[in-house]
Amino acid sequence: MFSSRARKTTALLGATLVLAACSSAPEQQQSPAASEAPPQSSQAPDGSFTVVATGDVLIHPALTDQAKEDGKGEIDYRPLLAGIKPLISGADLGICHLETPLAPKGGPYSGYPSFSAPPEIVDALKDTGYDNCSTASNHTIDQGAEGAKRTLDKLDEAGIKHTGSARSAEEAKKPLIVDVKGVKVAQISFAYGFNGIKVPAGKPWLVNQIDAEDVIAQAKAARKAGAQVVVASLHWGTEYQHDATAEQRSLAKKLLGDDSIDLIIGHHAHVVQPFEQINGKWVAYGLGNSVARHSEPKGSTEQGAAARFRFVRDGERWKVDKAEYVPTLVRLGPPIRLLDLTAGQSGDDGAEALKATDEVVLSRGAGDQGLTRPGR
Repeated sequence: MFSSRARKTTALLGATLVLAACSSAPEQQQSPAASEAPPQSSQAPDGSFTVVATGDVLIHPALTDQAKEDGKGEIDYRPLLAGIKPLISGADLGICHLETPLAPKGGPYSGYPSFSAPPEIVDALKDTGYDNCSTASNHTIDQGAEGAKRTLDKLDEAGIKHTGSARSAEEAKKPLIVDVKGVKVAQISFAYGFNGIKVPAGKPWLVNQIDAEDVIAQAKAARKAGAQVVVASLHWGTEYQHDATAEQRSLAKKLLGDDSIDLIIGHHAHVVQPFEQINGKWVAYGLGNSVARHSEPKGSTEQGAAARFRFVRDGERWKVDKAEYVPTLVRLGPPIRLLDLTAGQSGDDGAEALKATDEVVLSRGAGDQGLTRPGR
């Protein structure tokens, strides 16, 4: 399933063409840096690999309206996501968080509070360069077991691996382990709850709910199955609150205190939360929205952060030797576009978003612990 570096390079060339096409409109003009892959990969030590993870993919109706306009009647989210394609395609492992369940092709579609998103979003995620998606969220079972199944079926069709929800008990027991430049990397995914919706009777395996012992047990099972690195994706925290809650911090401390877990990637708050190093390992408490269009935008809900981690061998283990955050912005336009703010796409609103994201991400001392961002 995992692409070679040659495939990633091809994807980058495709991204350049897409970005060039988008730049014809005045609001989409970008500097040459916008079509370039992050330079860090060319300087990476032998045997290393990079992971890039992004925030919530939250498909509100306005995003679908934009995709229809871009697709001239068909639904095409690729122009909306084109601004981050070099960033995602430039990683050895690209991880997304698909928060919303998918509708059948042609709909009906719905937004908050019970999401049912067009399946075309998955085609765009694949085109952007994502390899894995976590699927455990408070909206996973908005459309019941059938909606969860449709989501996983579409991800399979597109060739994107997934974890967090399952179609059977057997599937739920099988860890997601992928080969990344010869290293076996596992991803696990859990959510705090499901907005009061009960998991269907007889299907406790349908979606993972956060319990510290269950998270550790899945990580240990992945190790036993051969994983050399384990990434935990957690849907947690308090919506629209930048600070990590006491519960998040306590859980992160427990999980990263266990040898089985190497990295925590957080979602759900819809705003950026801090990064922090615990026991020599990183937690990104919340990456904000990757792409969303809330009915009442707050400014902070349009700001996100991609997390980029480079792993190197450390004896018999693997560790992060370079940790970065890459601020992103959903520019509401029109047209709506997702931008990488380190790639010459910022403008005045981008400068404000950069400042705000820097302040939040570094608020727990991550800068002193070695976290950096490109261009800062």
